[in-house]
Amino acid sequence: MKRRDFVTLVGGAAAWPLAARAQQPERVRRIGVLMPFAKDDAEGQARVTAFLRELQRLGWTEGRNLQIEYRWETSDRDLRRAATELAALSPDVILVTTTQATAPMQQATQTVPIVFTQVADPVSAGFVDSLAKPGGNLTGFTNIEYNVGAKWLELLKEIVPSITHVGAIRDPSVTSSIGQFASIQSAAQTFGVEVIPLGGRNAKDIEHSVTEFAHGSNLGLITVATPLNLNNRDLIISLAARLRLPAIYPFRRFVTEGGLISYGPDPIDPHRLAAGYVDRVLKGENPANLPIQAATKFELAINLKTAKALGLTVPNSLLSRANELIE
Repeated sequence: MKRRDFVTLVGGAAAWPLAARAQQPERVRRIGVLMPFAKDDAEGQARVTAFLRELQRLGWTEGRNLQIEYRWETSDRDLRRAATELAALSPDVILVTTTQATAPMQQATQTVPIVFTQVADPVSAGFVDSLAKPGGNLTGFTNIEYNVGAKWLELLKEIVPSITHVGAIRDPSVTSSIGQFASIQSAAQTFGVEVIPLGGRNAKDIEHSVTEFAHGSNLGLITVATPLNLNNRDLIISLAARLRLPAIYPFRRFVTEGGLISYGPDPIDPHRLAAGYVDRVLKGENPANLPIQAATKFELAINLKTAKALGLTVPNSLLSRANELIE
């Protein structure tokens, strides 16, 4: 064999492993997603879209190097079942949103990394050891700080200055609800109002207590951010309309569905941020060392149609600050 042929043969042989490696498909990672919404829920879909867009920006594409298992459920029983199913798949990481869905997900697995969003108080809920050092297999993003209760009272008085009695619909069995209610109470004297606890542990308690409260005068409602209130938002919005009670809510979707005014965290942006934490977990970081982050973007929404139905004129001071006006 000529020397030139021998060199060509050896060189070609050396290149074979490189070519083979180049042709091997990229490793596919698996993510579980648990959403406490119906699959066709517009806000739920918007949250997932924001999550996927940020993942793609970070180099993760479904069908190329990423496989995603979705579960969309609304009832507590179905969320528990879905959480168990996702945990059994042993994905690399799970995204979950709200306290309602995070609780069964944590119960389903203490080993698979979990990134949560929209959780009011992950420490008191028992999800993490502390905000700075979560410690277990969960980390994520909170949505409500307790001092927002005073802000709700301020905005309610601004839109209806004559209010002297405020009913706060809360769930006394939820720690975060107790904290928010305490914040409202602490600001009551400043705004010259009396705060009355309403609601309870089910829809019947909400309807009974709000109806009884409505017998008074110069009234207003605050709906505290709890799973119970979110799940019964149709009831609360309809009660406020029927009983002609001006009400403020913790999330924008209450207002898009007919409520008067809301002030609360942007529900979409945390899912973009969550993609960053999922990316870090996929690259080897431990959720125990990723600090819990608080919401930074808040939005004010006002339903002008509802205001008109209640005979209210929204002051310019509120109109100019609103992120969204619904007509």
